[in-house]
Amino acid sequence: MTTFQNPYMMFDGMTPEEFTFVQQATASLNEGQQKYFMSIYYNKRRNPQDLLLATLAGVLGVSGIQRFLTDQIGMGILYFFTGGFCFIGTIVDLINYKSIANEYNQKMAFESFNIAKMTN
Repeated sequence: MTTFQNPYMMFDGMTPEEFTFVQQATASLNEGQQKYFMSIYYNKRRNPQDLLLATLAGVLGVSGIQRFLTDQIGMGILYFFTGGFCFIGTIVDLINYKSIANEYNQKMAFESFNIAKMTN
C-alpha cells in the first residue's frame, strides 16, 4: 500500500499561508513544470526560523541581517548603521518574522512560477 506524500512537505518551516499560496499557484502547472517549480522555489525561499535567528543576531549587535536575507538591501544597510532603528525595528521584526518570510516567499513563488511556466 502506497501513501500519497505531499511534495510541499519537503520545505522546512512552511506556514499554512505559504502552503495555501504555493498550492494554488502551482495548480495550473503540469507535472514536469511543478517539479521544475519545486526545484527553483526550494533554492529561493527563506525558512521563517532562519529569519528569526538572523533577527536575534540583530539583538546581539549585528542588526539588519534579516533584511539582507530577504533582498531588502536598503533597509538592511539602514538597520545596520542605526542599530535596527535603536533596536525598535529589530524588536518589531522579531514579532513579525513570519510575515516577513511569507511576503518574501510569495515573491519567490511568483518568480519561480513564471520561470516554470515558460518551460514545456
